[in-house]
Amino acid sequence: MSLKYMQEFRDTELARGLVKKIGAVSTRPLRLMEVCGTHTMAIFRHGIRSVLPENITLLSGPGCPVCVTAQKDIDAYVAFAREKDCIVTTFGDLMKVPGSVSTLAREKAAGSDVRIVYSIFDAMAVARNNPDQEVVFCAVGFETTIPTIAAAVLAAASENLKNFSIYAANKLTPPALAALMQTKGVKIDGFILPGHVSVITGIDAYRSTFETYNIPSVITGFEPIDILESILLLIQQNESGQPDLVNAYPRAVADAGNVKAKEIMNQVFQVCDATWRGIGPIPASGMQLRQAFKDFDAAGRFNMDMPDVPEPKGCACGEILMGLKTPEACKLYKKACTPMHPVGPCMVSSEGACAAFYRYS
Repeated sequence: MSLKYMQEFRDTELARGLVKKIGAVSTRPLRLMEVCGTHTMAIFRHGIRSVLPENITLLSGPGCPVCVTAQKDIDAYVAFAREKDCIVTTFGDLMKVPGSVSTLAREKAAGSDVRIVYSIFDAMAVARNNPDQEVVFCAVGFETTIPTIAAAVLAAASENLKNFSIYAANKLTPPALAALMQTKGVKIDGFILPGHVSVITGIDAYRSTFETYNIPSVITGFEPIDILESILLLIQQNESGQPDLVNAYPRAVADAGNVKAKEIMNQVFQVCDATWRGIGPIPASGMQLRQAFKDFDAAGRFNMDMPDVPEPKGCACGEILMGLKTPEACKLYKKACTPMHPVGPCMVSSEGACAAFYRYS
């Protein structure tokens, strides 16, 4: 998008007009959840919470990939770092996420070969340059990153890169929304659906959840005008009693999504059950390597099968991710849990709700 069009989505007068409309149509308390962590940060950065009526509550959902990576998966990454002649490659956000015994950052400080990469293709380059060592990539992410991981696996297979493998902890967004709606105590009046994920999935991926639970849902972008418009649409749907599934981000999202990216993703991966940190198991919400690509499965290569472990005592990340609590309601927030010494993943990731509240509140 050119700067000219970007500025239109940050226009102050347009924003004021939307805020005025929101105030005019909003008559009841509503709890709206922004599913995506990037939306959470954008909402704080642009001060959107401060201009909404008091009866509108914004909740941060399970759309931060680092935050929902199960503790046993973090333990597996730590275990890989302790393997002899093994290089662990990871995105930076994972470095300080606490497992049950350690973090990747601590393992690196203790002498393990843990490297931050900006792309899985960087991890492949590490493998090429270190043929006598195993290179494991920590594959964490939603539909936005899974196609890229799949493309890398196809490339590694094509060039017979035998010392490269991934440990997949990928997650799918729509099953998590359905799980939220089935959770006792969860009260959500509308979803602000993720823009980046929806570029891949398209609007069609949410139809089953929408038709089952009849909850107002709007896909939107990350600029102030985008977010304010989505909030207005969700309020109008609630006020009229006519819920709808709306694509308010047509400049990036097509109904069918990115068909080619989904084809590559499904060629390499297949749907599986997955454990979400703080939430628990969600059926058909993960993606594991298909049998044809099992040679690139680090868990199988290292016989790595980590047990489930309880969450840190007092950590409310799970309840925060489900909209049952806000960060301030966690008894560890700003006390035992800070960005420098995080207890839970929501305080670690740049897209985590606790990190956003800590930085901007």
